[in-house]
Parts: sequence; structure tokens; C-alpha cells
Amino acid sequence: MACRGTSVIASRQPARREAGICPDTLLTERMGNMNTSKSAGFRLPMFQGLLPIKGSQVPAEIIAGLTLAALAIPEVMGYTKIAGMPVITGLYTILIPSFLYAIFCSSRHLVVGADSATAAILAAGLVGIASVGSDQYVALAAVLAFMAAGFLILARIIGLGFLADFLSRTVLVGFLTGVGIQVAFGEISGMLGLKGGGHGTLGKIWTDIQQIGEINYYALATALAVLVVLIGSKKISNRIPGGLIAVVGAIIISWAINLGEYVHVLGAVPSGLPHLGLPEVKWSMELVLKLIPTAFAMFVVILAQSAATSRAYAARYNERFSENTDLVGLGMANIGAGLSGTFVVAGSPTKTQMVDGAGGRTQLSLIVTAAIVLMVLLFLTGPLAYMPDAVLSAVVFLIGVDLIDFKGMRSIYEQRRSEFWVAVITMLVVALVGVEQGIILAVVLSLIDHTRRGYQPRNAVLVPEASGVMRAQPVASKAEAEPGLLIYRFTHSMYYANAQQLTQEITGLVNTAEPPLRWLCIDASAVDDVDYSAAESLRSLFGILKEKGVRLVVAQVMDDVGEVSRYQLRELFGEDAFYDTLDDVLQAYRQQVFAEAK
Repeated sequence: MACRGTSVIASRQPARREAGICPDTLLTERMGNMNTSKSAGFRLPMFQGLLPIKGSQVPAEIIAGLTLAALAIPEVMGYTKIAGMPVITGLYTILIPSFLYAIFCSSRHLVVGADSATAAILAAGLVGIASVGSDQYVALAAVLAFMAAGFLILARIIGLGFLADFLSRTVLVGFLTGVGIQVAFGEISGMLGLKGGGHGTLGKIWTDIQQIGEINYYALATALAVLVVLIGSKKISNRIPGGLIAVVGAIIISWAINLGEYVHVLGAVPSGLPHLGLPEVKWSMELVLKLIPTAFAMFVVILAQSAATSRAYAARYNERFSENTDLVGLGMANIGAGLSGTFVVAGSPTKTQMVDGAGGRTQLSLIVTAAIVLMVLLFLTGPLAYMPDAVLSAVVFLIGVDLIDFKGMRSIYEQRRSEFWVAVITMLVVALVGVEQGIILAVVLSLIDHTRRGYQPRNAVLVPEASGVMRAQPVASKAEAEPGLLIYRFTHSMYYANAQQLTQEITGLVNTAEPPLRWLCIDASAVDDVDYSAAESLRSLFGILKEKGVRLVVAQVMDDVGEVSRYQLRELFGEDAFYDTLDDVLQAYRQQVFAEAK
């Protein structure tokens, strides 16, 4: 079927602000992949995030890299605690993965590194497979990084960058809130100096209650002091490296007063570069099957979180961005993570905002950060031995609290009650059952929500106003455009799941029309596809209406729907049953009525 013009329906949609999502992200969602670039000049295919760069911008990139290092180093050390990995591996997440991403990425702004959500998924996925912190545990974490990289590169090969759109923002808010609750409650024992234990959030809380008489007040005082520094510095300015100040201060005090006699400290931390190589594990099909769900859950989080952040900043600066190219960059970053014996990395909204706020506009800032981490690994790991465990527990606790988005949940409740309960279910499953189960549920609920919208589209009937503009009214109004003429607008693609609704609504309108209908027009301006089941429903509908003496016509068919010619609907309806515009339908109907009245 050929294109029949554009819709003359005028609709107004109020501006919306989704919970927990920045306006830039919403703008980019509306833009889709329509990213443009203001910058001119030659760009090497492998350095899209770096080139071109102005010489005058280099000092700002260096400052942004220094800022990120100061803020991110304590943060990634906290993520190792969530993941159950040795502290040194947190620094490894910034080294080789950052460098590889900077080379192969498309985004000029996205910062990759350890992430609380993927770290929590890692810990949940390896429970019962290996002892936390053991050599086998570390090796399996590297294997998961490779597997996540495999999913990312496979997604690039078959063009699955669009999958990022299928994790709804509502579900993502619930998921991250659940992760925050789980992470925060999991660190209470560390801040109190307790042994901890228990499985799941409720199990950990119950264990802490049982051990409440064993509180180490030195550890509690240390954790409270760290929280005061972290919260206080954030309130003064986001650019103040509160985490670095707290960590360095705690190390100095611990060394000066020999705090290790009273609280547990990290102990010796290895220095030097990470060993490069494949993880040493005993491969078996059973092991692979155990790890695939965890790797896939990581892949989904990486894809959704990284794409949303990259899109937002590409839109903010009107720059070119390719989701599929970025999949390669993320895949290479995780290959680097696997080779260097660390855990999975993802695009980080918080770290990206750190760099942007400090003036960084290219991936050069990320390379500067990696260079600083290299210096730390070579010369500054010794002092880490004096850092109390309570310090990391306090840092991680605050990370968890920051993830809890009750404000966003409340906004969802106020604006979209049905989606709120989906977010609540996701949050509870993540917090009480597990992160891995939560992310799988999040994907399923997002797909169900998407299917539900297409399964029961909100269709309308159209009536002309005095200005000539067609106004949409609910189907239940049964409003006729002209006496005997009803224009029915279907607002979704026609497929097997909603074909019955199409038939029921139209037959209902015909049977209850007052005055009785002579013509029924289907406005197809919003129909971008018709499958076999829907085509059969249209055939059946044509026959039903013909028996009732009602003529079926169609208006404003999209170009892309032209393939439905294979269903031979044009031959069935008649060539004169297809109109370019709704105005043409009105004019033809009026002419027929006038001719019959003579």
C-alpha cells in the first residue's frame, strides 16, 4: 500500500518528568539515535571518544582526570567489598579496562569502572560456587567478565544495541533501589565491628541482631567519623574528594595510634601491575550453565545503564554517538577486566557526572585517571594495609544509601500508579531474594509492560471541530464524524494479540451506532505493521460489515505497511476504499450522501 499522507489529528501531550531520570536522558529517549555532531575534523575509527581534541582543552581534561581519581579510588575499593573481591582488584577496574574503553568507544563522556549493581550481581551469582575472596572466586569473577564481554560483542555483531530500550526506567528505579537496600544493610555489621553472616538481607539483619552485644565501639566510631566526612564534604561541594579525605585520614590515624590492635584492618595489599592472562578454572558444562544467568544479568545492566548515560551526554553536547560502536568499547573493557584478573565493569552515571562537572569533555580524562591509578599501584599500596575495614563498610554503606531512590519511587506513585507497583515488586525481589533474580524479573516485567501496551492499545474515534482539525475521543463515546460515518483510529501495530480487540471494538461500534452507520473508516496513521492474524481479522471484519450494509474504508496508510499488499486487502476492500487523508474521506462521504439525497 502506498503512503496516504499525514495525520490531521492534533493532540497535545503534557510534558513529563520521569522518576529518577534526568531531563537529558528523557530528551535523548525522544531523539532516539538521531545524534549529530558539531565537531568537524578527522576521527580515527578507534578513537572516536578521544579525537578531535583542542590543545586548550587538555588542561581541563587533566584536572578532570585528577578529580575522578580522587573520588573514584575510594569508591572502587568499596565496590570490591560488595563484590567479595580483594581490595586491589578495585584499582585494576580503572587501569586496563578504562584504557581499552577510551580507545574503542563511541561516547566522548561515558566513564567505565566498577559498579555497585554489577558487583552485587557478581556476589549473588558466585554464592555456593566458590568461597568469597578465594583464588577460585577471583578466577570465576574474571570468567564472568569475559562472558559479559562475549554478550556485549555478540550484541554488536547482530545489532542488538536497541535492547537497552527494553529495560523500562520504572523497573530500573526499583531495581537500583533494591540493590541500594541490600548493599546498605549488608554493611551494618562491618560498621559495628561484628562478624556478620547470614544469607540475604533479612538473614543478615537477623544475624546482626543476634550479635548486637559484641559491638566494637572503636569500629563504630571510625565508621561514624567517615560518614561525617563523606556527608559533610558532599553538602559543601560535590567536587570535594570526601572519600579520599576519609580514607587517607583513617590510614594516617590508624598508623599513628596503631588502631589495628582494636579493629580489623586490611593488612598487606600487593603492589605492582596485575598479572595478565586467562583465568585458571576447571571448565565444565555444569560451571558454564551456572555462570550464564549471572553473566546475562550483568550484560543487561551494563547495556541499559551505559546506553542511557551515553545518550544523555551525547544529547547535552549535540555530539555523534553510536550505541553499537559503544558495545565494542564496553566489550573490550570487560575483556581487559578478565585478562587483568578483576571483575566486570560498566558505564557509571556517577563517575561520568564527576568528570563532566570537573570540565572533562573527552576520554582523555579517563586515560589520565588510569595513569594516576598506575602510579598508586606501583608506589602507594603499602599504606592501604593500615586502613580499618570499618572505613570501607562506611563508604559502601553510603553508596547503598545513595542508590535508594525513594523520591523517584514516590514520583512514579504520583504519576503512574500501575508502574509504581511494578517498581515495588522489583525492589522487594532484589532486596529480599537476590540481585540476579531481581534483574531477570526486571527484564521480564519490562517486556510484559511493553507487550501490555500493545495488547490493549487505547484507540479512539475522531470527530471534526469547527477549525477543521480532527479531535480524538474515547471509543466508548461512540461519536460519529458525520451522521452515519464513524472514524476509528487504531493506535498500535495490528498483530495477533490485539486483533480481537480490533474486531470487538469495531463490531460494538457498528451494533450500537445512533444513527446507524453507513461508512466506517479505519484511520491507519499509527499502524506501522499488520501481521497475518490481524489481516485475517480485517478480512472477517470486512465480511461482517458488508452483511450489515456498512462500507469499510481505510485512510492514511503508512509506506512501511505497503507490504500488507500480499494479504490482498486492497483487492478485497476495493481500490476506492483507500484514501490519502481523513479530509478526503469526509469529502467522499458527503458527496455520496448528497448524491443519494437527490
